[in-house]
Amino acid sequence: MKNFGLIGAAGFIAVRHLRAIKETNNNLLAALDKFDSVGIIDSYFPKADFFVEFERFDRHFDKLKRAGHKIDYVSICTPNYLHDSHIRFALRQGADAICEKPLVLNPWNIDALGVIEKETGKKIHNILQLRLHPAIIALKQQIENGPKDKVYDIDLTYITSRGNWYYTSWKGDVQKSGGIATNIGVHFYDMLTWIFGEVQQNVVHVLEPSRSAGFLNLKNARVRWFLSIDYNDIPQEVKEKGARTYRSITVEGNEIEFSDGFTDLHTASYKHILEGEGFGLECARQSIQIVHDIRNGAPVGKVGDYHPFVK
Repeated sequence: MKNFGLIGAAGFIAVRHLRAIKETNNNLLAALDKFDSVGIIDSYFPKADFFVEFERFDRHFDKLKRAGHKIDYVSICTPNYLHDSHIRFALRQGADAICEKPLVLNPWNIDALGVIEKETGKKIHNILQLRLHPAIIALKQQIENGPKDKVYDIDLTYITSRGNWYYTSWKGDVQKSGGIATNIGVHFYDMLTWIFGEVQQNVVHVLEPSRSAGFLNLKNARVRWFLSIDYNDIPQEVKEKGARTYRSITVEGNEIEFSDGFTDLHTASYKHILEGEGFGLECARQSIQIVHDIRNGAPVGKVGDYHPFVK
């Protein structure tokens, strides 16, 4: 049984980490969040200590270590811009870090964290759960078994409606979240480059607070992508079903269905990490570079090969 700490216990994604720690038969010793709406912890680890101040959490870590209760892993579920700092804290405390995506906001942050890994001898693991999805694994195998020189045409569409709260929260602040492509698109870019190879060209057609669109020329794919948090962008037939989310990936016109299990792969991710097969720093590099370039790119408008939803 391994001992865990968790930073960001009040966040939306934290419950998946709590469940994963529990389902892999490990123990949560301490959790931190400046917000105290964390009653969900009772469903998993009611005896875990909880802190709202980082300084006390830090001191508690040290006390546990000196008492022989070493924390082996720190799970990080905090806002994107805090990941880098919290990863550093975990490693310097002698624990491995398990961090939500995006691992960091900028590609050079990966280089700096690599130095901390070498200094401490501890590892950083990124949650890239789409790489563990059966439908995505099957697609990767299909591509690997197909013609080596084929370039596939892909459309990626992801619309997940958000209310006005989004723009007031840290997610609406591009300096903290990295913008919409970073916030909701980074795991798709990781999945696509994992299957279809490195980026050759990255064109941005639309770059707005609520939507973004562009074109990625990968080694073995041409990808038109569209991301949005605006309910108005959802197709009418989907709205009529009462849905507020629309997710679609087509490869050569064929739909890849991966909605089932999309949100339930954290336990599988933890199992891989505990077995020494987690996704480390270098696994995150390509997707972090992509979202950095999108965020800092100049949108060209309706020029070239753009996604059909770009109107």
